[in-house]
Amino acid sequence: MTIRVLLVDDQQLIRTALSMVIADLPDIEVVGEAADGEEAIALAGRLAPDVVVMDLRMPGTDGIEATRRITRGTGTESTRIVVLTTFDDDDNVYGALRAGASGFLVKDMALDDILAAIRCVAAGDALIAPSVTRRLIQDFVAGPQQQVQQRELKAITDREREVLTLVGSGLSNTEIAAELCISVATAKTYITRLLAKLDARDRVQLVIIAYEAGLVSATERR
Repeated sequence: MTIRVLLVDDQQLIRTALSMVIADLPDIEVVGEAADGEEAIALAGRLAPDVVVMDLRMPGTDGIEATRRITRGTGTESTRIVVLTTFDDDDNVYGALRAGASGFLVKDMALDDILAAIRCVAAGDALIAPSVTRRLIQDFVAGPQQQVQQRELKAITDREREVLTLVGSGLSNTEIAAELCISVATAKTYITRLLAKLDARDRVQLVIIAYEAGLVSATERR
């Protein structure tokens, strides 16, 4: 099945470069392009793309607000958002994830990595590498404007709490399995249960829940 992608960036050069690369691929197609958040919201509603590659910093409606409105919009609930960011200069990555993004790409990534990320997110996974998780946790905890909110986790078991803590620390399924002496399949089962019990959209939101609940701190990150 072809992955339908909407490209959103106020820089024409970036949109053109991605479109040219994707044009030669059999499994991904660009169904639309937008130069700002409002245009992105309108196109997403009309085209219902599988994945939106979303810039954060744009004039008018920014990427965070556009992400929030698309992921919560009627007809676009299943659309996955991947934030496109300069990362080192952006302090709004956490806000984008809270708005419903499934991960993010760095603008200077290799094109092959960007394409792999689009496929990853379209398949239902979250694009959140362990190193990225650590950075997000560090920035979140250190930020003076952000305060960890204690979230009640009464619905999950002690073992599920352990798994959630490890997810929040940035461990992969394989690493979680090794840490808890369980199979990778069992680790995946625990994560699936956590997604259902905590009404989380994807793995990214599990990470956010983990440190909002105080299960992970800056000093505990892996």
